[in-house]
This record gives sequence, structure tokens and C-alpha cells, in this order.
Amino acid sequence: MRVRSEGLEMNSFVLQRLPRKAALAALAGSAVLLTACGGGASDSAASPDRSSGASAETLSLFAYSVVKPGFDAVAPAFAQTAAGKGITVQGSYGPSGDQSRKVASGAPADVVNFSVEPDVTRLVSAGLVDADWNSNADKGIPFGSVVSIVVRKGNPKHIHSWDDLLAPGVQVVTPNPFSSGSAKWNLLAPYAARSEGGKNPQAGLDYIHALVGDHVKVQPKSGREASETFLQGTGDVLLSYEDEALALERSGAAVEHIVPEQTFKIENPVAVVKTSKHLDKATAFRDYLFTPDAQRLWAKAGFRPVDGSVAKEFASEFPAPKKLWTIADLGGWARVDKQLFTPNTGSIAVIYDTATK
Repeated sequence: MRVRSEGLEMNSFVLQRLPRKAALAALAGSAVLLTACGGGASDSAASPDRSSGASAETLSLFAYSVVKPGFDAVAPAFAQTAAGKGITVQGSYGPSGDQSRKVASGAPADVVNFSVEPDVTRLVSAGLVDADWNSNADKGIPFGSVVSIVVRKGNPKHIHSWDDLLAPGVQVVTPNPFSSGSAKWNLLAPYAARSEGGKNPQAGLDYIHALVGDHVKVQPKSGREASETFLQGTGDVLLSYEDEALALERSGAAVEHIVPEQTFKIENPVAVVKTSKHLDKATAFRDYLFTPDAQRLWAKAGFRPVDGSVAKEFASEFPAPKKLWTIADLGGWARVDKQLFTPNTGSIAVIYDTATK
């Protein structure tokens, strides 16, 4: 079950596998939880250990939608450390841009983990996050992923590359880039491949125009909503994080994923909100995310670790693409967001506006 900011949401591919009475009972139980949470978008990712009489503290985490499985593993492990003893992490999960705007508008948060850097930059501009939030060795990125192509089991449409997405009749599911960070990564992967890392931007934009105009018929708000839309039967292809693709496969969904020969490196930043009432605990939690123990938990949850030694341990589970483009190859987020995704003026934003009119 998942409760999120837009209201009550349950994993549809789980409900579909339950008998009718069990599904109704699950929905009823989730409604009780929603009431208990005051209608908020929260899941408790860790429970405090009160056996030693330690006082409980709750950290509020605002994060993008598909990272929840990772925090479900990492937050309880943090609670077992000396620094995390007695701490509960209460997670709110949703579209990255929407989550960032909520915190900027006053939603109380201690730690944030967004899909893309501009969603943290918004909080720096609002005076909520220190400007040096990404000054550590890993530049504020505790884990990563790559853009993958998810298809129906058996790959009936024979999808193997970005070119195959433009075949007649192929319908692609990917979120809306105005609310979802996942959508931006998904579009940057073929854009970088076609434009040779931005050297020929028009070639990249021509591909995006064809993809969005002819093959993207639905635009869910988040990466998780896109997954659920796909699992409910819409589309032939889902563009998503590799970690989300792995989670779907492990759930028993009838899907499989492909990591294209050329794809894009996903970097999901974390930062402490400096107005936190638990600043020392929030900082300790952020720092824990980079420890070898946490890195192994991220890897087991399907996220690519940034710790080099841990990455070697899991190298066989994360295939290396022939070419892995990065946001730095395209000039960094400040440039990319302005040129491609700014509403009304960004090149990809204009393509989306035109396609939806």
C-alpha cells in the first residue's frame, strides 16, 4: 500500500491479484491509514526502538515517487545505528517537481530526495537548503540509475533500441516533464543519443518531436503513476528508471526491461532542509545514505551505488551500457533546464505544449 500527496493510492498490480473481498478489505484498511495520517502523503519508513527508553524523533522526508523501496530498506537500518537510534523517518512520495514546490511553499521537511537537481535548486533559492548542499565527494548524489525501456513479457513488439520506439503503432508511456523528474531523464536519454551529446541538438529535438507527437498518448504525473498506467494495459513501452523496472519485475508483473546501448545516467540528489527542527539528526540521516552499509541496501533495492567498492560487489547486476551520457555532457542542469524544459520557451516544453493542443 502507498499513501501519497494526491490522496489514497494503492498498487494496482497488487490489488488485481487479490480476491475481491481481500481487495476491498485492503482498500478499507488503507482508508483508515489515510484518516490516521490526516490525509497527508506519508509512509513510515522506519520505527524507533523504544526498548532502551530512547526518546522518539520523527524526520520528515519529501522524495520523488519511485525511490520508496530504497528508503523502506535504508531508513530502518539507520534506526539501528547509534546515530539513528529512536528515529522514525516519515516519507512523503510523489512527482519530484510537485514535491519540491510543496516544500518551497512551506510543507515541513527535514530531508529531501528529488529526481533532478533543479528541484533542489528551487529550495536553495527559497532559502531552505544551503548553497553548498552538493559539496561532498559524491556531489549530493547517494545512488543512481539509468534510463531503461520496459516492455511486455516476451517483447511482442521487438523493441531493442530508441529507433524501435518510432515504429508505426508503438505506443509509449512516459510521465509529463512539467511535474516529473523521471520524464526529463526519459527524454534526455534519446535526445543525447540522437544529438551525440548535444553536438547536433536539432537531431535530438526531431526525435523527441516524433516520439511525443506520434507515440506518447498519455502523460501520468509521476514515474510510479506511469508504471501503474502501463501495468493496467496502456501502451507497448514504458520509459522508466532501471530501479523501477527491476521493482516491477520482482513484483511478478509480466514485463521485462532493456538497457539500451546508449542511455542516460540518472542522478537523484539528496539535501538537508536547514530550517529542520532536527538538523543534527537530519544531517546524520543524510550522511548515513553514503555509508557502505546503506550503499549495499540501495544496490539490493535496485539502485546503482555510488561507492566504488560497493559498486564492484554488484557489478554483475548492473550492466554497463556502451555509452552512458550524463547531464554534464549536455552542459549541466542549469543549461539543460533553461534550454529544454522551461515552460513556454524550452525546446522540449514547446514540443509538449504543441502535442497536447
